[in-house]
Amino acid sequence: MSNEIYFSNNYRDMCEQYGTGAGFQFEFHCSRCSDTWRSPFEVFSAGRAASWVNKGVSAAWSMLSGNGGSTITNAADGLAGAAWGKSRDTAFERAIENAQGHFDRCARCTSYVCGKCWNAGLGLCFSCAPDTAAEAEAARRRGVNDMVGERAYAAGQQTGQGYDVSAPRQLVCPQCNHETHGAAFCGSCGFKLASPSACGSCQADVPEGSAFCPSCGTRR
Repeated sequence: MSNEIYFSNNYRDMCEQYGTGAGFQFEFHCSRCSDTWRSPFEVFSAGRAASWVNKGVSAAWSMLSGNGGSTITNAADGLAGAAWGKSRDTAFERAIENAQGHFDRCARCTSYVCGKCWNAGLGLCFSCAPDTAAEAEAARRRGVNDMVGERAYAAGQQTGQGYDVSAPRQLVCPQCNHETHGAAFCGSCGFKLASPSACGSCQADVPEGSAFCPSCGTRR
């Protein structure tokens, strides 16, 4: 089976050896976009026949209260098992031949890709040779987003200039363990949280529990 190496990483074996659905089918996927293509389903007659024999013999011997049917069912399973391996390999070779018409091999990364991911003019996949127009639009959008991000960052810096970074803040209420987000009072139980020991306006010392700065009257 010399062809198997060509699709060693991007196929799924969907074959069934026994039952009414016994047959051969393989699913191949594009290495770039993961779109799939399935080979035509091929019936495995020996597997289906073995299932029919097993069901018929089991029903018959059940009615006769005997147990000699196991020899017949084992023989049927043995015949199906003997034919399975070679039949599956032959079906896989046919599936690979069909799959090669639906996928192209990139000369650079050696991946197999579908027609939508193939740059036929260059013999490369779009991962190795991206579409120029698509890349230009993507780069333009990245430029817009980068500039907006820089402007938003600058606006945040201006807003942050008014934030008192020296004031102590309790992020978790010591009474109920609720997150406070730096507020003066706990939003869950109302407990008064840590407040700065110095006035935010004049930097004078403010006694604990004071509502106003005794130096300049600024409300805490």
